[in-house]
Amino acid sequence: MLLTLTLSRPPHSDWSAADLGYLLHKHPAKLQSFDLSAGRAHVFYPRCDDAATTAALLLEIDPIALVRGRDRSAGPTLSEYVNDRPYVASSFLSSAISRVFGTALAGHCRDRPLAVDRAMPFTTELTTVPCRGGERLARDLFEPLGYTLDADRLTLDAQFPEWGSSRYYNLRLRGQTTLRQLLTHLFVLIPVLDDDKHYWVGDEEIDKLLAKGQGWLADHPLRDTITKRYLKHQHRLTREAISRLTEDQDVDAADAAKQSRIEEAEKVTGLNEQRLATVVSVLKAAGAKRVLDLGCGEGKLIQRMLKDQEFLQIIGADVSTLALERAQRRLHAERSHVKERVKLIQAGASYRDERFRGLDAAAALEVIEHLDPPRLRSFERVLFEFAKPGTVIVTTPNAEYNVKWESLPAGEFRHHDHRFEWSRGQFESWGLGVADRNGYTVRFMGIGPPDPDLGAPTQMAVFTAS
Repeated sequence: MLLTLTLSRPPHSDWSAADLGYLLHKHPAKLQSFDLSAGRAHVFYPRCDDAATTAALLLEIDPIALVRGRDRSAGPTLSEYVNDRPYVASSFLSSAISRVFGTALAGHCRDRPLAVDRAMPFTTELTTVPCRGGERLARDLFEPLGYTLDADRLTLDAQFPEWGSSRYYNLRLRGQTTLRQLLTHLFVLIPVLDDDKHYWVGDEEIDKLLAKGQGWLADHPLRDTITKRYLKHQHRLTREAISRLTEDQDVDAADAAKQSRIEEAEKVTGLNEQRLATVVSVLKAAGAKRVLDLGCGEGKLIQRMLKDQEFLQIIGADVSTLALERAQRRLHAERSHVKERVKLIQAGASYRDERFRGLDAAAALEVIEHLDPPRLRSFERVLFEFAKPGTVIVTTPNAEYNVKWESLPAGEFRHHDHRFEWSRGQFESWGLGVADRNGYTVRFMGIGPPDPDLGAPTQMAVFTAS
């Protein structure tokens, strides 16, 4: 079985594709081999230059080693000698990734530390992948993570085409991601595609799955399928893993008190009401009839839009089922006149969803700051490249204004779950880049009582398709 990782260097980049050798901790000029429990893994580089570098992981499985040490009291079985395990991408390949590329998988690189968290254009090729669920499953697993997938289904035997197609595919993935994320996705999803593992799965596999799935698994559309297959359909382990993935993060007393004070201050200044009113006004001015509220939370913006008959279709999307339940109660979603106009769906802000297509506008209010910075590129692609509404509205806190909040300790964010908070310059730099890359124009404005030096507490970008 063969896995290749190709890093291409875009023109005018300040880094080299040859950095892949540093990130993988494998010298491109050397052929390196590693002993595994049932064979050997080899790493080599078919190509290495500044423009593009390809690293290959070749796995050789010893069929005899697969059955060595097994309980043979019941006698040998034919399946021990006639099977596809030596030839296909399976959990053996995941184990090889962990063994051979463990340092890269952990996100460590002494010589190129800045490259660890840099999203770069990777092309990944996997040969002979058993896919129990077909091409559709492969797409549903990888495309929500921001990859473009090409699948080539293999025939059972080229000399006997009448035998038909096999369940094996050659897969090619293309995407802008960090190497650590790419290896993590492969490590988890290769055995999920195969729906099997070559070793005993116990409680420790839950911790392994949660560690490798941190930052992407909890809000993946196929979270339950991934969890079930990764844990070999063991119901107790699956229930525990899903419970740990979905449980709300505990907020300590200090965080809760700080958040309460910030929310109270926003009520006094009417900031949230101004934010909602401004966004609705911009949506109406754009002539939007069908709107996506991405990260809708408890449905406050949707509640505002329902008061205006100009909005004919509203989709509220949030990754939290608890938030969606609260939105249903707030909106009285069971009422017929609400059902006709509003649809609440569970979906993540950085995962493609066909239900996002065909809408006039999208709003993401106070959403981006909850995403890890490497996920912003996926958010951008989902909204601007995949969904492509005519108007996109994004709001986020203005970090410069934080000194005005007396209840907010210096250097802290407004919410315990914020991954970052941007200055006006940082937000405008990001917004201009998004607009330029995706064929939009953008304008910026503040929301809330402005300070002459610090700006307004909330900053908003309005993107319009060119």
